[in-house]
Amino acid sequence: MNWLGSLQQFGRAVMLPTMVLPAAAILLCVGSLPWQAWGIPEVGSIATVAGQGIFYFLPYLFAVGVALGLSNQAGQAGLAALAGMVIYEQVTAHFGNGNIHPATLVGMILGAIAGLTHNRFKSIKLPEILQFFGGTRFVLLVVGLFSVIFACLMLFVAPLLQQLLDIIAGWEYSLGGFGLFLYGILYRVLVAFGLHHLLNNVFWFQLGNYETPSGSIVQGDLPRFFAGDPTAGYFMSGLFPIMMFALPAIAFAIVHEAREDLKPKVRKTFLTASLVCFFTGVSEQIEFAFLFAAPYLFIVHAVMSGLAMWLTYILDIRHGFSYSAGAIDYVLNFHLSHNAWMLIPIGIAYGVVYYVLFRWAIRRFRIPTPGREEGSVLDDWVGNIPYQAPLILEALGGKQNLIQVEACITRLRLTVHNDRLIDSNAMKALGSAGLIKLGGGNVQVVFGTYSELIREEIAKLMERDLQQVLFCAPVQGVMMPIEEVPDQIFAAKLVGDGVAFVPERGELVSPVFGTVMHLYPTMHAIGISTREGLEVLIHIGIDTSQLKGCFQAHVQAGDTVEQGQLLISFDMNILKSGAASLATPMVITNPELVKSWSFAPFKSVKKGQASVMSVVLHDRNVGGVES
Repeated sequence: MNWLGSLQQFGRAVMLPTMVLPAAAILLCVGSLPWQAWGIPEVGSIATVAGQGIFYFLPYLFAVGVALGLSNQAGQAGLAALAGMVIYEQVTAHFGNGNIHPATLVGMILGAIAGLTHNRFKSIKLPEILQFFGGTRFVLLVVGLFSVIFACLMLFVAPLLQQLLDIIAGWEYSLGGFGLFLYGILYRVLVAFGLHHLLNNVFWFQLGNYETPSGSIVQGDLPRFFAGDPTAGYFMSGLFPIMMFALPAIAFAIVHEAREDLKPKVRKTFLTASLVCFFTGVSEQIEFAFLFAAPYLFIVHAVMSGLAMWLTYILDIRHGFSYSAGAIDYVLNFHLSHNAWMLIPIGIAYGVVYYVLFRWAIRRFRIPTPGREEGSVLDDWVGNIPYQAPLILEALGGKQNLIQVEACITRLRLTVHNDRLIDSNAMKALGSAGLIKLGGGNVQVVFGTYSELIREEIAKLMERDLQQVLFCAPVQGVMMPIEEVPDQIFAAKLVGDGVAFVPERGELVSPVFGTVMHLYPTMHAIGISTREGLEVLIHIGIDTSQLKGCFQAHVQAGDTVEQGQLLISFDMNILKSGAASLATPMVITNPELVKSWSFAPFKSVKKGQASVMSVVLHDRNVGGVES
């Protein structure tokens, strides 16, 4: 599946330049207001020209965006792609027959060439007398020369290529509603792999031509819709009922089928997700909540999406969007649509069908959607990202396992040395809605709309050489803040700082690599010294030093222990009946060594789960660095 990994990188790069389109939609909407009646027609004219200008220069934006996306945001690659587009446009304009126009496909090709050339030759060394052209300057030189040759070839190839695109477009349109049905299914299926941007780019930006009143040529369903083409919008209209009504209905079904004790948090999480989907059309948070738990439901969802495309075609509904099929785009672009009012009753009907279908399926087949088990719930990330990022980095296998970290709107797109080192359970506990391994070390992790901020925090961590120690869960049970331990000595952090757990099974394992410093005679507590000098105390239960026959040690003082190694086993029945509380603190007794703390969500954990706590040490000369 390595080719899927390569496509995911290209798909992310192709999506980057489309981020400017909402600005064009807003400008065109502003331009459509009755400025003439208000006595200031210049405002409408300026806004309209500005919005149309973005679509006119869309091939240039694709060239720069794809180059930046493939070169890890290297400015030299973007500049090389822009120069290549200028060269292409000048050569074809002067030596062509007037029918060759810059196209998004050309922009993507030159952007890909610039990005790949940068990755291959950015560090090239030439002989000393030619070294001025070495390094990243060599990229500009190569792409510039390539663009000349490419433009000359396109003088002959472009007309043939355009004929091919016209044939494909004609074939697709000849299928009518059935063609849109197939497109809708394929679009939904590719969402699961993060490759839908590649499909959409063909239909939204390349198929179909329209000559504007000013004489310029625009291509693709999306630019043609905004240019006023009366035949455009069919490849976008059917998405509005799905994004605005069907997927939010799934979110409500998940909330209503959640356990009563988990329902408040699930309600908060999925109410937010449904509003995000309704207003902006960002749907992955909801779709990944059932994609892995019930893939057959996702197939039904894909077919229903295709039927929505077919239905809007039959009813001659044409509507479009700059970003996605949410309510914001629905309202902004309504003035350009045709029969778009019918999308509302269609959407309501779809919402009712989806809600009834998913509630029945979740209950009938006992689908473990969030809230029906101690699974992943998309947590509120606001303010928590800097604290969660070290734990996410560790769950990804540590910074030594990461080759490249990128992000799109809702997911991290990673290239790793070994995808087997990724702890999927830890990622789920940290708020991931889904993890997809595409092969070749290419991985996607869905974190919702905070993915870009998470990427930035991970990038900061990878640039710093931190003295960091990571702790796995010492027991299976529920993690809790140390302040909630029903013992004033631990709760007030008089012994040290850390976290606590309520165990569900009678096994205590080592949370770190280190050496056993102390094993109390009653074996109810143990102290471990890490290689970095941290002293860790784990105390099983509160007021348990007098419980006889409850604890059995499997190590002794002086032993070297590894993460996950069994330290002490204990009788849960005796502990429950004799302890003041089951709360088991895990604290660092010399917290003055710690610079910052990070904690996983306070929820259920498995024994040995990495990582539930991470600390960064002050700069000092001690031991090695935990990785």
